[in-house]
Amino acid sequence: MFLSNLTELTMSQGYRQFFKVVPALSDELRAENFRIRHEVYCRDLAYEPLRPEGLEADEYDLQSLHCLVQSVSTGLFVGCARLVLIDPEAGQQSLPFEISCAATLDRSIVDPMALDRSRIAEISRLAVIGSYRRRQGERDKPISISEEDFGTPARPRQPYLALAVYLCLISMARQYGITTLFVLTEQRLAANLSRLGVRVERIGGEIEHRGIRVPSMLS
Repeated sequence: MFLSNLTELTMSQGYRQFFKVVPALSDELRAENFRIRHEVYCRDLAYEPLRPEGLEADEYDLQSLHCLVQSVSTGLFVGCARLVLIDPEAGQQSLPFEISCAATLDRSIVDPMALDRSRIAEISRLAVIGSYRRRQGERDKPISISEEDFGTPARPRQPYLALAVYLCLISMARQYGITTLFVLTEQRLAANLSRLGVRVERIGGEIEHRGIRVPSMLS
């Protein structure tokens, strides 16, 4: 399991006060997902070129499940993410991390090609709109969990927006029978996810991909 049942219950009770997770099952909601990605990945961070239609999409979107995070107080969509799936009938499909991390994966830990390809997926294109990334050090990242988000021993707290994104992805994975998730992320983000009870295991060496990133697995 990606999370313990008690951990997930505790976190979900908290974030539901502030955010609602919405699977993007319609063309309209998927377009909203692509719009947020364009705002963050193209306008804010310049990871991708600006698109005249204001939507950021790529070749992996057709094989992906998409989700949105909605603010309970305003009704605005403030974050998004996707799960890239494998279609076993589509031949030798690869997940994005399998290409970018081909030389650094530790296949003694896991060999993605040896797994049931219909039951694996990759977390990618996580994004939170700029007004929710106000703090110093967050403006140049699409999503973040910082030390400040955990509060202090006397006044602990949870990073509810990031939690909403990840819990939505984990819920979708369960719904579609996915048993292993892969993610390419900053080492600090992976460590902070572990602090939240998400079982993250590093599976390879660092690569340069919009900064230093490491491949990890949630099994």
